[in-house]
Amino acid sequence: MQLGVNVPNFGPGTDPGMLRAWARIVEGLGFDLLMVSDHVAVTPDVAGRYPAPFYEPFTTLSWLAGVTSRVRLGTTVLVLPYRHPLLVARMSANLQELSGGRLVLGVGVGWARQEFDALGVPFAARGRLTDEHLVALRKAWREEAHGHTAPIPVWVGGNSEAGIRRAIRFGDAWHPLRGTLPWMRAVLANHSLPAFAPRIALRLTTPPIDDPERIAGTGSLEQILDDLDQLRRLGADTVVLDPYHGDPGETRRPHAAWQALTAVATHWRTS
Repeated sequence: MQLGVNVPNFGPGTDPGMLRAWARIVEGLGFDLLMVSDHVAVTPDVAGRYPAPFYEPFTTLSWLAGVTSRVRLGTTVLVLPYRHPLLVARMSANLQELSGGRLVLGVGVGWARQEFDALGVPFAARGRLTDEHLVALRKAWREEAHGHTAPIPVWVGGNSEAGIRRAIRFGDAWHPLRGTLPWMRAVLANHSLPAFAPRIALRLTTPPIDDPERIAGTGSLEQILDDLDQLRRLGADTVVLDPYHGDPGETRRPHAAWQALTAVATHWRTS
């Protein structure tokens, strides 16, 4: 099982130097995948949690491809209805080629109603549009296939039943976000999924968290390592760790996240 990291590409502490530092930490610790998020218009519903500056994911990953050599690069998740599918197909295919085949395209339907309005995209149609764009993406890639470039894996995000069905129908993997282990275990037991690549939290605490509703990836180091082991046993191909917890000020203070990632990377390799 591979491990990835969701790197904040937004917030008051984020700039090119900070993004470069994150990339060097992630690759240097031996993680397999670096992922970033997606917003286009930082409307009020977005800004409270993911404030500007917000670095556009394709631009950011293209730049990070040049300052890394091994780590895979991905989106968790690209809001698919925000862009024309042929534009997404072209940008993702180019990034795949320029990065040496390192792209993972995580996609989702989005949630920010004000952002949809700002972009002129009907919020109520986002599920249908996502399905249509996924079909168009696959078609465009087939028609413009580069024989020397590996196929782009598509991870379909979404914790709802509609998201799970979308992953089964269109995805190379189901990419749930910040769930509990019992819930993920139940979904896997009741659905035939193409593959399983969850994004979990990363919140390291000194005492264990004694809560039956504990989100996977939170608690003591022993709890987090056990979560990873259980996800491996459930068949996860990749687990993405998300050290951001909703406070934009965290982007100015990355060292706690880096220490938690160091602890997990060190002990996971030796466990």
